[in-house]
Amino acid sequence: DLHKEYRRQRQMCIRDSLLSLQKNYNKHICHMTQDSINNVKFTSSKAALLNSFIENGEQTIAELSEYLEVSVPYTTKILKELVDEGLVGVTGKKENYAKRAPKIYGLISTSGYFLGIDAGKQSYSLGICDFCGNIVTKPERMDIEYENSPEYLARLLEFTNDYINRSGIERKMIKMGCMSIGGRVNPITGSAFSFLTFLDKTLAEELTEKMGFPFCIDNDTRCMTYGEFLKGVCKGLKDVIFVNVSWGIGIGIIFDGRLYLGRSGFSGEIGHMHIYNNGIICHCGKTGCMETETSGSAIVRKLRQALKEGATSVLSKKMTDENQEITLQDFLDAIRKEDVLCIDILQKVAEELGTNLAGIINTFNPEMLVIGGDLSVTGDYLIQPISMDIKKYSLNLVNKDSRIVLSTLREKAGLTGACLMARNRFLNG
Repeated sequence: DLHKEYRRQRQMCIRDSLLSLQKNYNKHICHMTQDSINNVKFTSSKAALLNSFIENGEQTIAELSEYLEVSVPYTTKILKELVDEGLVGVTGKKENYAKRAPKIYGLISTSGYFLGIDAGKQSYSLGICDFCGNIVTKPERMDIEYENSPEYLARLLEFTNDYINRSGIERKMIKMGCMSIGGRVNPITGSAFSFLTFLDKTLAEELTEKMGFPFCIDNDTRCMTYGEFLKGVCKGLKDVIFVNVSWGIGIGIIFDGRLYLGRSGFSGEIGHMHIYNNGIICHCGKTGCMETETSGSAIVRKLRQALKEGATSVLSKKMTDENQEITLQDFLDAIRKEDVLCIDILQKVAEELGTNLAGIINTFNPEMLVIGGDLSVTGDYLIQPISMDIKKYSLNLVNKDSRIVLSTLREKAGLTGACLMARNRFLNG
């Protein structure tokens, strides 16, 4: 009898232990899929498989195995783990199969969301994408002049929190955010060297602390490049140069389907190459930089000078009678009104830029060179002079391989890229 009682109590203990383990397991899985995938560090295998879905869309197990160059059993094992975690699911079956059509897998769009911020010199834009990379909230923009102050940061945070609260997306489901900013940025350390420099910690650390979920930062041109690469005109290509023609000049570089950062994330600063002996001081502190003659800031300087000298424009009254500062947005508005002076200034700047970009074509021999940024909204006024001077000054054998096109995302490139960059950093660390 004692022996039977011992066995009964022992079985009860085992049962209670198993129930406790099951309960903790269920709680862990729930926690994984809903509350804190933020804290997950994906293995290289899981990250590779998820990136395959991002790059190639929905696939079968056989297609995944072939792309990743691993065995079908191993792919099946990793895929099952991602299915269990709620990140991947069956989306259908392969067509044109008489029997046992293979299942097609894809990302589950609602398994996580990513906040993108495009912080410009005179504006601040927000959007949220789902796990599949689709923007699911209406982007909003606040016109605000940048200043290096705690008050400016407080306004950005207030606007961001209000946007999230109105988005209809639970805050805990936002897995990561990314802020796209101009100037020198080290995306690995999260440090910005020309934006909110008064902080005692890195900008990424400050945003993570204040927002309550992980944050990264990256250069605005690189975010535009990444957005265009995944969702724009160069989708599916492997070797691309993206030229951001805005207040300054920069390029984003994609080699063999991957973003090139450089040693510390500072690649692409062609706007600060010494090109001219014009004695004009660039905002970087040096003279003769490319962007002193071929950027939005150069255009505004040339336009103001022309108006001071009596040139006629739809902007003449604003500067002379009203004594107001001429902005880059004023210039772009005048182009839309077909202002002759502004069109003439733009085309001369575009010719200069094309001459300089011919060297980029000779150096990189890309499949495509994409012209984006603020000035890309001027369309043919910008792209045609650039294309003509690239062909004029680059090597024929080299430039025949390169298509020169305008960004299709235009003003949405930075925000789209920031959302997708947040997802990329979430998956790849």
